[in-house]
Amino acid sequence: MSAERTRDAAVPAQRTPEPAGAPAGQPERERVSAFASLSRVMVVAFLRDRTAVFFVILFPLMFLLLFGTLLKGATSPHAKVAQVGAVQVLDSVQGDGRAALEKVLTISRGDDEAAALEKVRKGDLDAMIKEGPDGKVVLRFSAADQVRAGSVQGIVNSVVQQANQAASGKPAAFVLDSGQVEDNSLKPIQFLTPGLLGWAVATGAVFGASLTLVSWRKKQVLRRLRLAPVSAGSIVASRIAVSVLTALVQTAVFLVVATMPFFGLKLTGDWWLIIPLVVCATIAFMSIGLLAGSLAKTEEAANGISQIIVLPMSFLSGSFFPTDDMPTWLKAFSEALPLKHLVTAAQSVLSRGGGVMDALPTMGGLLAFAAVLTAIAWRFFRWEDA
Repeated sequence: MSAERTRDAAVPAQRTPEPAGAPAGQPERERVSAFASLSRVMVVAFLRDRTAVFFVILFPLMFLLLFGTLLKGATSPHAKVAQVGAVQVLDSVQGDGRAALEKVLTISRGDDEAAALEKVRKGDLDAMIKEGPDGKVVLRFSAADQVRAGSVQGIVNSVVQQANQAASGKPAAFVLDSGQVEDNSLKPIQFLTPGLLGWAVATGAVFGASLTLVSWRKKQVLRRLRLAPVSAGSIVASRIAVSVLTALVQTAVFLVVATMPFFGLKLTGDWWLIIPLVVCATIAFMSIGLLAGSLAKTEEAANGISQIIVLPMSFLSGSFFPTDDMPTWLKAFSEALPLKHLVTAAQSVLSRGGGVMDALPTMGGLLAFAAVLTAIAWRFFRWEDA
């Protein structure tokens, strides 16, 4: 028996012969076939997952279309300027030069310098220009938009230089005196804070409301609350109170950090009006989250719907950069967005010395928006999964 085992051990292992008639390259083709089959299955699975298709392909495409539309005219910035009285360097530009000037400047004439400066401070105009004594051209612009301010200064300086060159052989007849209407000590943080604060409040309220609603419904917390001896009003009020408290903490953190010497934010006007503004805005953005949470069945879907709403709204509302160069139809659309009005009102009370009348209409509009959208969301609201 041991001899047989010794002989068996000495015989090398034999590979199982391939079936008769099998092609020599069949194993290689089988591996290629398996690769192709697995790839096909994965592609089909990806295409069937509508959420994945949207966020991988359509969502980035949406931002391409959005930025492409917003920045379409960025290469030729257009500014709105108030001309107070007669200004020789502007009035003397005629013919082709006038046509070229009007492509970059919209000039409105008037005699009230104080009113023009106030419009510049509020952001309704980009600059005011008048002619002072001894050929001095006085330009006053807003530092809220550094890019546009630099563009206006460059354009007006070019016009002044051309006027001086036309009088060849003579001393310069015109001198540009440019400056910002705001306090020269103000820094860019003065104008960044309102937009970023509005974006933070909107993000927190929308995502908080939508994700909480879906999570509570899936975990049957809503069902238990419905069966408990607690009124629906108490549930809604508590959720609103928590969201408002969170938004106020966000606001306090933003203002404390921004007013540190390193950043140098200077609060102007009735800055405390930002508090009721944030409260009204939080309720408005919560109504958006309520609608998203009512339509979504999973946390992933709620997150996706909220992203689709919040991110484009932030760009269209001027949270990150000015939207003056947007097409007219897109500007009209942005006026329907609550974040647009929050950012504008916050800029007014925090940075431009605005008062109650700059904030009150916005607060009323935000609450009206919340009422309408909450009524729509209630139509789709479910206490538990179907």
